[in-house]
Amino acid sequence: MARTNVKTLVRKKTTVLSRKDELLNSETALLCNALGHPMRVQILRLLLDRNCIFGDLARQLPLAQSTISQHLSILKEAGLVSRESLGKHTCYCIECNQVERLKGLIGELCC
Repeated sequence: MARTNVKTLVRKKTTVLSRKDELLNSETALLCNALGHPMRVQILRLLLDRNCIFGDLARQLPLAQSTISQHLSILKEAGLVSRESLGKHTCYCIECNQVERLKGLIGELCC
């Protein structure tokens, strides 16, 4: 009886992603990663209600200021929040366009 080569029985299906798909996947991963910590989600929830000066955020969160700053930096890098200097204070606000973008990207993943 002739032996059948396993490679002929199992054909690997390779998918070549377009550049657009690669960029969308990277963008989705970046945004989802930014939401990958419960405190970052909480920060966004606080900012949905109103813009906050850093000190206001620090009073509302059970974290060290340096930790809050790190979380804000990740959210800012993902474009989900922006900051503005107001004299000696820094005000943070949510970037609604980017949040809408995130909703759209997540929506594409839903069944």
